[in-house]
Amino acid sequence: MDRTRNNFLIVGAALSAFAALLHLGCIVFGAPWYRFLGAGEQMAQMDLAGHWYPAVATLVITTVLLVWSLYALSGAGVIRKLPLTRMALCAITGVYLLRGVAFTPLMAYFPGNSASFWLWSSAICLAFGVVHLIGLRQVWARL
Repeated sequence: MDRTRNNFLIVGAALSAFAALLHLGCIVFGAPWYRFLGAGEQMAQMDLAGHWYPAVATLVITTVLLVWSLYALSGAGVIRKLPLTRMALCAITGVYLLRGVAFTPLMAYFPGNSASFWLWSSAICLAFGVVHLIGLRQVWARL
């Protein structure tokens, strides 16, 4: 583990972890949180009906975000280097940036999500991606 820590990747890890906590809030607090966070009325209704899908889908997203957080901490030099850290951080950064700018084609696949959800979540993902990109660029040589 390198003694030099990268603050941008530490912030990126915190952002991904916070997003994971928000997703867990949907599982714990149910339909009102799905609605508030813009997941769509269909997800809220399925949750109210006791359907398994909202919780499982949200848990998968939560898990992915937590793994991304760990990779950012690894790249930042906070925890030991994880396998394929460089490749993983490139992929994570790419997904955040792509999700931030390419939301228009995705909208057709998730028609229940509100326009405000798409605008806010895309702006947030773009910001997360930029934070990761700056951090990744700074640590590139030592990954």
